[in-house]
Amino acid sequence: MARRLRSRVEPGTVQWAVRRAEWGVLGLTEADLDKPKIAVVNSSSGLAACFAHLDVVAAKVKEAIREAGGVPFEIRTAAPSDFVTSAGHRGGYILSARDLIVNDIEVAVEGALLDGMVCLASCDKTVPGHLMAAGRLNVPTIVVACGYQPSGRFRGEAIDIEELWLRAAQRAAGGAQWTDEELAEMSRQAILGPGVCPGMGTANSMHIVAEALGLALPGTTPVLAMSPRMWDAVQRAGRRIVAMVEEDLRPRDLLTPDAFANAVMAMLAVGGSLNTIKHLQAIATEAEVDVDIYRLFEEYADQVPLLAAVRPNGEYFIEDFEAAGGALAVLKQLGPLVRQEARTVDGRRWSQILPEVTVADPEVIRPLDRPFAHHPAIVLVRGSLAPETGVVKLPVHLDNRPLSFRGPAHVFNATDEAIAAVHAGAIKPGEVVVLRGLGPKGTPGMGMASNLVFALEGAGLIDQVAVVTDGQESGLSNKGLVVKEVSPEAYDGGPLALVEDGDPIFIDVNQRVVNLEVPEEELARRRERMLAHWPSGERGWLAIYRKLAKPLGKGAVLVD
Repeated sequence: MARRLRSRVEPGTVQWAVRRAEWGVLGLTEADLDKPKIAVVNSSSGLAACFAHLDVVAAKVKEAIREAGGVPFEIRTAAPSDFVTSAGHRGGYILSARDLIVNDIEVAVEGALLDGMVCLASCDKTVPGHLMAAGRLNVPTIVVACGYQPSGRFRGEAIDIEELWLRAAQRAAGGAQWTDEELAEMSRQAILGPGVCPGMGTANSMHIVAEALGLALPGTTPVLAMSPRMWDAVQRAGRRIVAMVEEDLRPRDLLTPDAFANAVMAMLAVGGSLNTIKHLQAIATEAEVDVDIYRLFEEYADQVPLLAAVRPNGEYFIEDFEAAGGALAVLKQLGPLVRQEARTVDGRRWSQILPEVTVADPEVIRPLDRPFAHHPAIVLVRGSLAPETGVVKLPVHLDNRPLSFRGPAHVFNATDEAIAAVHAGAIKPGEVVVLRGLGPKGTPGMGMASNLVFALEGAGLIDQVAVVTDGQESGLSNKGLVVKEVSPEAYDGGPLALVEDGDPIFIDVNQRVVNLEVPEEELARRRERMLAHWPSGERGWLAIYRKLAKPLGKGAVLVD
């Protein structure tokens, strides 16, 4: 007997009558009313290349769902782009939109009592938003990675959005003399089609996370947007979701502690975006899984070496990584470390999937006994300046990058102030640049420190100073010694709020510490007279986010 669908209402009731009327106009037949009803979650927008192809993808998913015996309903959500939506309110709409996406999905899917979801994941915040919604709603769900964008060349060298951003920032800091015409030509070549940034930034990292968690079909990430491999994944997802509804295979059946351990190890192996830490914690919080993602990154940091070196961490391109086997090849190379009994949306366990996997290029995705590097790509630090946590990103090749630093603090309460100080020559070698008030509540919505880091690089200071901030960086940033996402944040009264110019700060990545070397008695006096430095008077969505956002240890989500 077929499973009773939650979307099926009792004949003769008010809901039965009005749903028949609404859906009849949309072309649904009598037979359709008894079929699985699938939400096609389309986080589309005309604002950025990241989402430009999703309407076409949604149409193909709906075709596949119909062919498999389901009824698709396309729903829309917010769709933030780091490079576009970051312009307003100090970038506060970026992270906060992640949680808006979750609630957009809840309203449509729970309000209509739909039976399952296919989520079309693209740019950075749509992926965790979709995964968080899957964990919260717990209806059968497949996440489809809709691919990375193709990029071009400028004067014989590869140019993509990361390189364009870096060169524009270098020029702004006076470190490079690119002309307007040269930057315009780079802009024309940096993005040659739809999709997400083509590096191991947050978007591709989160696509891989979706697969490692078991919520994307095995072997589908990362993928070039609009390629045959992407279309194959789209077709398979549309067919598979209908079967998942019949099987009643739900996200919380897949989002186990073992699944989160696999995702953490995959991120350490590829040197993924630091943003994946808070996103994974947010997914776990929404799915009510009792795991501490921050502790998992600490636990596995010295066990999982760097098996891949994709830009901006190394020399390889995302195309090389995809051709070598992508996420599936990484899990294969992790070998005995993988939690084999974790399941995926195709119904199988990794113990059934990985023995059949062959790594196409073991030079690009290497085995455990022959990694690119043994040091961790993602390091969590703690100490008197970051009692809960701070995070540091390391590239494959450390070169001359300092891993230990002691210097006097130079404090800023806004990114623009800090960048202006760089341009004015006010920041000196040997200083620790403290940029605060950028946390989830402080911005609100979590501000970006990336432009400050690029300004320091353009000024030739990036390896002569350190940076400590409660803000975040783009997943494409990997420069200098930067301790970011310090928690508790300054807005919540964390020690970062107490730092004054000249205070000695000590950072040691190998020891995993970041300390404010000021006597506790002095800090106690400062707490008594501490005044807020952060912008206030927010209205609308950002005011709601500031009021409800939980600390980073909970993933900065809006629910307990």
